[in-house]
Amino acid sequence: MTQTLRVGIIGCGGIANGKHLPALSQNKHVVLAAFCDIEVDKARDAAEKYGIEGAGVYADYRELLKDGSLDVIHVCTPNDSHAPISIASLEAGKHVMCEKPMAKTAAEARAMLDAAKRTGKKLTIGYNNRFRSDSQHLKKVCEAGELGDIYYARAHAIRRRAVPTWGVFLDEEKQGGGPLIDIGTHALDLTLWMMDNYKPVSVTGSVYHKLGSKENAANAWGPWDPAKFTVEDSAMGFIKMENGATITLEASWALNTLDIDEAKCSLSGTEGGADMKGGLRINGEENSRLFVKEIDLNAGGVAFYSGSSARDIDVECAAWIDAILQDKDPVVLPEQALVVTEILEAIYESARTGKTVYLNQDQPAAV
Repeated sequence: MTQTLRVGIIGCGGIANGKHLPALSQNKHVVLAAFCDIEVDKARDAAEKYGIEGAGVYADYRELLKDGSLDVIHVCTPNDSHAPISIASLEAGKHVMCEKPMAKTAAEARAMLDAAKRTGKKLTIGYNNRFRSDSQHLKKVCEAGELGDIYYARAHAIRRRAVPTWGVFLDEEKQGGGPLIDIGTHALDLTLWMMDNYKPVSVTGSVYHKLGSKENAANAWGPWDPAKFTVEDSAMGFIKMENGATITLEASWALNTLDIDEAKCSLSGTEGGADMKGGLRINGEENSRLFVKEIDLNAGGVAFYSGSSARDIDVECAAWIDAILQDKDPVVLPEQALVVTEILEAIYESARTGKTVYLNQDQPAAV
């Protein structure tokens, strides 16, 4: 008999309804059995739309975790609660998918990893951009060695004017930061994964508060309230790796630029390069000639059929559930997500102190 996993959702706001619940509800190995939100009406609405008959509805996640029948918890709450809820869920004997970023701070992320190791339960982080068709193809290119040694990369998370004005996105205390920790985290995860390089040694960063104070600013989701805009509007980082490779990370919600790209990366290696700008492109040299190859990921090869691909959130969900059922490692390892959080935290620290931050070395934290 095929095993069915009982899943509980903690946090029934935008990310749960826009990503986790639609994907989980499409998975034949899952039933949505419990819902929690501090605004209990949100939990009740989600249960009515996605839950099985008799699904539990809670305002306190600690009460939800008393349900011994639950196998898996998805944590879809603000960043400052990722660690305590994930740790409590792991200690309650549940496997956990926590939405990105792993945690507000590196110390909290390490505590999550320690809890996963201590309990023997699986922990993954919601970096769904790894599961896009272009990402999957480029990962295979990298694994095949077609780019050679990737020694320079750029992680892109640039919006011109798309500041999220709802929820707690603009609240530094709840989120830990703005575009860097919100969308820069996706671009950095994607870049490190492509490079298969998780050994940073130094980080230098700049954080800007230039546009958030503007009144009635043009914005995709309407003008923001400058009084509530307590996070950065853009941030940049320069990362050196143990093997000498370097990465530049750029993130913005509001920046006067036309060079916009989100959750993308550009890679430069000894044998070739690649970028995701306007589609996936591979560049290199062949027979003493330079070439650029554009990868068509939608070609169906049949008249009147343009091809199709599954949504990244559905592929992510399927891979996660399969990892639990088959008792194998999830695609996004918590050890990898921890490095992302360490680098993001180092960028913020470098910007605050004006100094380079050193990681994984017997050196001062900032000099």
